[in-house]
Amino acid sequence: MKKPVFSPSVNKASTYAIVVNAIQIVALIVFVLYVILSPTKDHRMMTLVVIVAACMAIWGATIDITEALRTRRRERTIRDLKTTNDQMDALNFKLRAQRHDFLNHIQVVYSLLEMGESQEAADYLDRIYSELRTVSKVMRTKVTAFNALLQVKSAACEERGIALDMDIRSTLEGLPVPPWEICCIIGNLMDNAMDAIGDQKDGRITLTVREEVRRFTFTISNNGDPIPEEMRESIFEPGVSTKGEGRGMGLAIARKTLAEFGGVIALEDSADTAFTISIPRVQHT
Repeated sequence: MKKPVFSPSVNKASTYAIVVNAIQIVALIVFVLYVILSPTKDHRMMTLVVIVAACMAIWGATIDITEALRTRRRERTIRDLKTTNDQMDALNFKLRAQRHDFLNHIQVVYSLLEMGESQEAADYLDRIYSELRTVSKVMRTKVTAFNALLQVKSAACEERGIALDMDIRSTLEGLPVPPWEICCIIGNLMDNAMDAIGDQKDGRITLTVREEVRRFTFTISNNGDPIPEEMRESIFEPGVSTKGEGRGMGLAIARKTLAEFGGVIALEDSADTAFTISIPRVQHT
């Protein structure tokens, strides 16, 4: 069985935790022994020991909290990577299935034409074209993970009866945000849009992707329930959500992640609920 391989950051974190906690334990033992065995109660020495022990405890707690936050971020990255991988597997399966069926489709059309059933052949080609177009419309960037995300969300919108309009005019080359991060952000915004539409009829989501000389722009809009006016200023704060308590971390995380790459996210002032993301492109010198 292959042994698990731990990253240097994990090893470093665990080493810190062991060393710090060991020092705290030793300091506590020394303090207890001093109090018990000391024939004379030197209050100054006891005060010094207490101060040192308190500093060690604070130091250890600070390191533990810092490493816990880093671990949570690593876990979120791993979860995002798994989601992205699952989406890529789904898209790959779809493409392989279409390639497998392509020869069969050609044989059917050829047979219909040989039989003189030109109208049947035309109808059959219309059905094939519709199926192929469903996949081909998401294969517009050079970021496979993003294409896979579009395929998954397109299928989810179709299942819920929501019209999804995609206007993608960029290959996303030079995008500084890692694929799993941008997929997490856009996926979260599209999920929010579908939730806002709910079961209403004529629901519509629009995704536009633009590329300029210095930046990329993503816009996700929907015609569902609008965000209440009193929440528009605080919608990016942790815990603020139209879905109730215990939600509202997605937009806060998106803003924090984008800020690491010089990007911003804003709620537009428009008839529909629209979020716009702007990310500086990588400049090659």
